[in-house]
Amino acid sequence: MKRIAIDMDEVISAFSLKCLQLFNAEYNSNYTVDHLHGKLLAELDHRFNDKVNVYLAEESFFQGLDVIEGSQDALRRLNEQYEIFIVTAAMEFPASLAPKYQWLKKHFPFLNEKHFVFCGDKSIIRADYLIDDTPLNLENFEGEGLLFSAPHNMNNTSYVRLNNWKEVEQYFKD
Repeated sequence: MKRIAIDMDEVISAFSLKCLQLFNAEYNSNYTVDHLHGKLLAELDHRFNDKVNVYLAEESFFQGLDVIEGSQDALRRLNEQYEIFIVTAAMEFPASLAPKYQWLKKHFPFLNEKHFVFCGDKSIIRADYLIDDTPLNLENFEGEGLLFSAPHNMNNTSYVRLNNWKEVEQYFKD
C-alpha cells in the first residue's frame, strides 16, 4: 500500500478558526477566516504574536478544535486503500501532545494510533504523499507534496493545491 502522511492543524482540524474565536472574545474583535487570506495570524494583528503562544500552551486548546469538513469521511475511505499517517508538529508545544492524541482518537477512531506521528521536522517522514497547509513542510519532503488550502497559503502556487477533502479524494481516485 502507498502511504499518505497528513498534517493535523488546518488540514483535519480548524486551528486558525479556534485562534480567531479566542482572540475575538478576548479583544472584542470581529476577525474572520476571510481576513487571513494570504496572511498568518501575526500579520493580521500584531497582538497575535503574544497570544497564540498563550493559547497553544493550554491543553484545552487542541481538545476544542473543530474537524475540517469532509475529512472524517474521506479519511475513512482512503484508509481502505492507503496507509494513512497523521503527522503533526508538536515539539514546540509539548503540552499539545496528549490533547492532540486525544483529539485524534475522538474524531478519527478508525485510524491506527500507531500511525500518529508527533514531530518537529516533517522531512523525516517517509511516505509517498504529504498533505500539508505549510509550504515549508513540503520543501524537504521526499515524496509528493500536496498543499491543502488554508487562509494563510492562498497566494502560494508552488505545489499541487487541494482545496477541500472532496478534491483530496478525487486526486487519489485518478
